[in-house]
Amino acid sequence: MDKPMPTRHLPNKTERHHLFGSVSPGPKSKPTEKNKMKDLQNVKKDFLFHIDVVGISNVKHPITVKSSLQPMTQTTIGTFFFSSSIAQSAKGTNMSRFTEQLQLYYEDGCVTDIKTLKKFTKELADRLEQNDAEIKVSFPWFYERKGPQSNLKGMNHADVSIHVQYHKETGYTVKVSLSVLITTLCPCSKEISEYSAHNQRGEVLMEVSLSDTYDEDQYDWKQLLLEAAESNASARIHPVLKRPDEKIVTELAYENPRFVEDMVRLVAADLYETSFITQFEVTCRNEESIHMHDAIASISYNKLEE
Repeated sequence: MDKPMPTRHLPNKTERHHLFGSVSPGPKSKPTEKNKMKDLQNVKKDFLFHIDVVGISNVKHPITVKSSLQPMTQTTIGTFFFSSSIAQSAKGTNMSRFTEQLQLYYEDGCVTDIKTLKKFTKELADRLEQNDAEIKVSFPWFYERKGPQSNLKGMNHADVSIHVQYHKETGYTVKVSLSVLITTLCPCSKEISEYSAHNQRGEVLMEVSLSDTYDEDQYDWKQLLLEAAESNASARIHPVLKRPDEKIVTELAYENPRFVEDMVRLVAADLYETSFITQFEVTCRNEESIHMHDAIASISYNKLEE
């Protein structure tokens, strides 16, 4: 049988709110029309210092991303950072203009690519009445990966970011990054053991600056950085592996042992040979399978200083 409805008598919702501290609205004397409200952020005085960066961060928003790998159009979640500088004579910035412009771009169906973000930063600087603006967006990028023997499909992902800075006098600076997981097999373990060798999951992080000659219609920087990491690893990571696939991947790793030192040097060589990359930093971190610690290595290089 159904249980009977409770018979406890409760005060109504308004009374309950008052019970827990809510109070009735007090008298209001300040204007409600925007043009009559005082705008403190637009006050002009000598405020002691120029501010290099002011803005908002950790803004999450749906975005559309184009890719040269399947799925070629994908919707994901972007985490945004927006900023500009402000002069010593300005009290502050208009925070709402950052998200207002993001919404306008979203409603216009924009794709989150470098060309669009360049346009965004310039318009943002104009909107804020400043000489500069910057935007950084980070998001998971998904790409299809097939088993080497079975050809069974699955989805991998890498963490990527795009950072665009605009200045009225100097133009644009564009930096991108990609972090992806790989397999590495220990060369010394292979060398000293009668059989087998321990391996681990490695993470390769690449941060690169792109030149003005980079052609987004011709090259997908995400795929190029992904290939630089994965092609130099002991083996690639796969979402779906049947036994014939696993045999291939295991033997491939054994045939291509890699220290973290090997990884950063090999990846750096590929980035160095990419004409539209002007400078880069490569970091590899291995989660050691027979140690409690991680192994790390890093290389930074600026081709413009050669």
